[in-house]
Amino acid sequence: MVISEYYSIVVMPKIEKPYPSVLDFLTTRFPFIDREIWEARIDAGKVLNEKGDPISQDTLYIPLKKLHYFREMEAESIIPFTERIIFCNEELLVACKPHFLPVTPGGPYVNECLLHRLKKRTGNNDLSPINRIDRETAGLVLFSMNKKTRGRYQELFMKGEVEKTYDAVTKYPWTQEKKSWTVENRIVRGDPWFRMKIAPGKPNAISKIVLLRSWENRARFQLYPLTGKKHQLRLHLSGLGFPILNDRYYPDLLPEQKRMFAAPLQLLARRIRFKDPLSAKQVTYESERLLLVV
Repeated sequence: MVISEYYSIVVMPKIEKPYPSVLDFLTTRFPFIDREIWEARIDAGKVLNEKGDPISQDTLYIPLKKLHYFREMEAESIIPFTERIIFCNEELLVACKPHFLPVTPGGPYVNECLLHRLKKRTGNNDLSPINRIDRETAGLVLFSMNKKTRGRYQELFMKGEVEKTYDAVTKYPWTQEKKSWTVENRIVRGDPWFRMKIAPGKPNAISKIVLLRSWENRARFQLYPLTGKKHQLRLHLSGLGFPILNDRYYPDLLPEQKRMFAAPLQLLARRIRFKDPLSAKQVTYESERLLLVV
């Protein structure tokens, strides 16, 4: 059994009365975990309130309060690639994540995630991600080192004041004169739940896409997402007819294969630029990673 070294957090949302029991809430919130497992975790003192005290099955549901729990898995795969710290001070840490490593715990990953690795390296248990990228994507992720200033950096992303640049290598089945595109559409959750899809309605996802060069049936693009919807760049490139190399989700869902480490998704969060809210200086952080296909 693999047990997380750090607790995860779930917030009890604001809902109408009558409130469910905490046990009912956890069972509904995490449908892939049996009720008996949550009962055993609670009885063993593995579910805590905000103060760090163990709850009981009789603990009342309180909207907007947090519960702390420790994720468990029968086994966990090791990701044999290393992150790099690009920048670190008392307020901010900028890391370059390798392909395949999740930013936070999720699914079959408990301790094998960027957040837990960086907590170990820095000794800072208050470390918290400010932005996130897909597990399959490599590149830059920002972390708050200081709870007191965390909101200042989070606000930059909420207001769209961060300039992000991605690299991608795609299939490119034809030659054409057009070199740039602006894609605007609406992205919503698809089926199965881990895929996204384009839907009618008001656009909520905008990307600027620039062709850098093409050769044979491949092309290299530079991407500028102006919004941050899940799988946005993967969907937008696929929608143009340029699916990213080694993308298992778009345009078609492909069966999962073991040991996919030799075929990483050819997408890299290359550069991030913004005005630091504390120093008021314009800062740029850039990854030195290279996509395998050049």
